[in-house]
Amino acid sequence: MFDYFKILENLKPEERDIHTMVREFVDAEIIPQVGDWWDEGTLPRNLTTKMGELGILGPTTPEEYGGSGVSSTAYGLICYELERGDSGIRSTASVQGSLVMYPIYAYGSEEQKKKYLPELAAGRMVGCFGLTESDGGSDPGAMRTRATKDGTDYVLNGSKMWITNSPIADIAVVWAKDDDGIIRGFIVPTDTRGFSAPKIKNKMSLRASVTGEIVLEDVRVPASSLLPGSKGLKSPLGCLTQARYGIAWGALGALESVLSTTLEYTKSRTTFGKPIAGRQLVQHKLVTMATQHSLGLMMAYHLGQNKDAGTMNYAQVSMAKRNNVRVALEGARMARELHGGNGITTEYPIIRHMLNLETVDTYEGTHDIHTLIVGRDLTGLNALE
Repeated sequence: MFDYFKILENLKPEERDIHTMVREFVDAEIIPQVGDWWDEGTLPRNLTTKMGELGILGPTTPEEYGGSGVSSTAYGLICYELERGDSGIRSTASVQGSLVMYPIYAYGSEEQKKKYLPELAAGRMVGCFGLTESDGGSDPGAMRTRATKDGTDYVLNGSKMWITNSPIADIAVVWAKDDDGIIRGFIVPTDTRGFSAPKIKNKMSLRASVTGEIVLEDVRVPASSLLPGSKGLKSPLGCLTQARYGIAWGALGALESVLSTTLEYTKSRTTFGKPIAGRQLVQHKLVTMATQHSLGLMMAYHLGQNKDAGTMNYAQVSMAKRNNVRVALEGARMARELHGGNGITTEYPIIRHMLNLETVDTYEGTHDIHTLIVGRDLTGLNALE
């Protein structure tokens, strides 16, 4: 792992073991094949099962519910290595752990936890998270999806857009406003009558990840499907904080991939009788990439320490997500330049990471939205309204 300041020498033995295991898994099972998956716009379903067998789906979930109960730093390293392979694969795992398992654990009943969490942790069941709507985007509080009480049931109507895993999911955690206009979460089996999840095609980003819609047409679910602890917008936003934490680590894995590939390429590519790595402007780009990776890794590591200590706040997560994704994207663009024409082919991982990071920079809160979240925390003044 590229660790210029030896930050990870502070890892606990179990964190180091987890990191080694996942890195070896990515090197053996993902990197040799992910270029083809990206070209084909697909992701093998059995990869989720393999990740479940390794214990890297919902790894911070307590062991009593099928999780691994690892530290936040270990979880961050898992995200780092998965995204070193591909952002889409890290997204698949992040959705499973942070956006499906976390709300069930945080807001669900004991019966819901015992029924779903072990299956999700093992990868035998795939979940998706239905929050974003086509007209909502950065304003999830304006959602139009409704959950109407009808006897002992709820009837759901509405639609969600840009939902990772929805076409292959077994269950969906769907957020809807109840009769009182309060946002509540529901566990909806995807084979429920009236539920459909059309696949979004022709993506030029996150192609090694399945993305779709959720369409709810008079979907009737029992009251037991309601996540009883969910109430208000803070519930889904709490899930997003967990996912954004993983992204802050994951983006640095993509940055390592493009940096290490570019270091190798520029030392072997010669012009005018010497490797281009010996040119001043090339070294400037390489040093910039390495510096931003090092700064981002320090931020992510300390964020993990704060998370486990219970002192992390959502604005810190926003700062880390905002910074680390943007510097990874800018690094990928520099790497693309340094590869010249070779930078636009998927023979190298550069253009794949660059295009993936365009999406990562946008989802789970855009760069600008995170700027305003941090700005509000710094100043006490809300520029979001």
